[in-house]
Amino acid sequence: MAKIIVVGSSSIDLVVTSSKRPGAGETVLGESFKTVPGGKGANQAVAAARLGADVTMIGRVGDDTFGETILNNFKKNHVSTRYVEPVTHMESGTAHIVLAEGDNSIVVVKAANNEVTPAYIDQSLDAFEDADMVMIQQEIPVETVTHVSKVCKRLNIPLLLNPAPARALEDEVIHNAEYITPNEHEAEILFSGLPVSEALRKYPNKLFITEGSNGVRYFDGAKEVLVPSYQVEAVDTTGAGDTFNAAFAVALAEGKPVYESVRFANRAASLSVTKFGAQGGMPVREEVEAQM
Repeated sequence: MAKIIVVGSSSIDLVVTSSKRPGAGETVLGESFKTVPGGKGANQAVAAARLGADVTMIGRVGDDTFGETILNNFKKNHVSTRYVEPVTHMESGTAHIVLAEGDNSIVVVKAANNEVTPAYIDQSLDAFEDADMVMIQQEIPVETVTHVSKVCKRLNIPLLLNPAPARALEDEVIHNAEYITPNEHEAEILFSGLPVSEALRKYPNKLFITEGSNGVRYFDGAKEVLVPSYQVEAVDTTGAGDTFNAAFAVALAEGKPVYESVRFANRAASLSVTKFGAQGGMPVREEVEAQM
């Protein structure tokens, strides 16, 4: 069983479905409203646990009803919450999601996730012992991402960096990460002015650009490789990228070759979009292997 540490955000997703996405100054009628657990860090932790990993989450929640819901959801999905500490001076993070016209628009309020600081990481260093992989995203302070990258480099633990939401990163962070998984938009921000093919060649078997329904592209040291996605009828794309990252991390941590790890992750992500909710559609290991 791979031991994976997830450093990142936890939130409650407030999800509205509508047949039409509102424009600026426009009001439209929605069709449904749900509150579900989310946050990129929490999503990836839950997905990895469902795929068979031993997962520990490092994060913060508010001392409120949403925080209690987030912690209970972790426990239900067998994610260790030893390093998820409630804070009293700030509310839990929320994500406000509109599902319309086959895609999603999201506004994230980080709130307690801003308290995942470098100092908090230093208080949680015991969690890194014997870890096979650390995963991190960017819904927490940028200085924490930098700090975790240094910790992983010092401890010789592979770091999978999912640079979402997109923002520029220091070269040191990119250097310290073992794997980087931006989508096309995020890659443009990370490697501004550098054509995709050049960025891939610069980071062989390290940079994996997800291209939605097209698949995942990387450079294997000799040639550019496109691993095609699995075509399904999407119900809700929220959390598909988080499922991909979690599955990719689990496969790599278990020692699978890169190409097979991407295929496994693509299959898991394709299954995740066939059900509602960022975490609601995340598959268990048996579901993915049955479809490979």
